[in-house]
Amino acid sequence: MVVFFFRKPIDKIFARIIGEDLSSAWRKFILFALMVVGVSSGVNIWRLEQYISPAEGEAVKVLGPELWGLHIYSTVINTLGGLAWALFLFFVVALIAFVVVRKKEAKS
Repeated sequence: MVVFFFRKPIDKIFARIIGEDLSSAWRKFILFALMVVGVSSGVNIWRLEQYISPAEGEAVKVLGPELWGLHIYSTVINTLGGLAWALFLFFVVALIAFVVVRKKEAKS
């Protein structure tokens, strides 16, 4: 949903900075990178492994509805946080590139 929401602004930024011909390829790359960042920052595999295979001598934990809710909430918050940082970094770099392009256009 976040990637869908930011697709048009990313298209416009890439079209302005690097041109129409390369913007679609770069857009695909940044959308893929956002998917990877979202999944990797949102899912805590090691926490779920504690329920599947507990440590030696540790009791088996039960993943009840309350814990499911907590883990889902944590996953959503961590995913959005990771995406926010990735998009922030992208827009800072894009802003710097935009300023550089603007200065080159002003000199021309």
